[in-house]
Amino acid sequence: MYAEERRRQIASLTAVEGRVNVTELAQKFDVTAETIRRDLAVLDREGIVHRVHGGAVASQSFQTTELSLDTRLRSASTAKSAIARAALNYLPDVQGGMFLDAGTTTTALANLIAEQPHARQWSIVTNCLPIALNLANAGLTEVQLLGGSVRSITQAVVGDIALRTMALMRADVAFIGTNALTLDHGLSTADAQEAAMKSAMVTNAHKVVVLCDSTKMGNDYLVSFASVDDIDVVITDSNAPESFVRALRDRDVDVVVAPD
Repeated sequence: MYAEERRRQIASLTAVEGRVNVTELAQKFDVTAETIRRDLAVLDREGIVHRVHGGAVASQSFQTTELSLDTRLRSASTAKSAIARAALNYLPDVQGGMFLDAGTTTTALANLIAEQPHARQWSIVTNCLPIALNLANAGLTEVQLLGGSVRSITQAVVGDIALRTMALMRADVAFIGTNALTLDHGLSTADAQEAAMKSAMVTNAHKVVVLCDSTKMGNDYLVSFASVDDIDVVITDSNAPESFVRALRDRDVDVVVAPD
């Protein structure tokens, strides 16, 4: 596991549980206590957690920093692959339609969709350049890439043109990525334009399936684009905190823990 990924998981656990212990974290991640102390020092400097004697407590600040696409592709890659496989169970019926949001986990799902026997019979709308390119290269013909401005850091299409087009569309299922998920703030991201696109997909889909690896649970970004009540399904990985999973299920969200 990369140090960055371990720190993101520590940040998520701290946000969910409120407080973490150095010894318990060292056992969980199979590293030394000194390694955990260094991780907590980094997270403290970034304002993500506050160090206290023996561990750390959660920070209440909203995050605004976005990771590069290359960094996100490396982070939690095994979990994202498992989540994408589990998401295949929620594909619409043949000749149905779906929204594929921009993101690394949704990109992993798109690659799997291209391999399905009925792939050419689905209508797919996306605002993600890599997804559209991958599906087109696979020979799918019913793929629409929304027009608008492209954000280089995420390769997502955003802006008024894309939003006006989305307002006219409906889909059976929206597969949504997110930077963060909390019970109070719901799904959130750092950029208001991307948040607007995600919100439009959520609003115009019959079912909302969120692909959310465990490192994002308990984190909070600046712009909320959907509440927990807007979510039908959350697909996550086996590292998801049990208390958080229970809390989502108590809110009538179907939580799927993808097998390793």
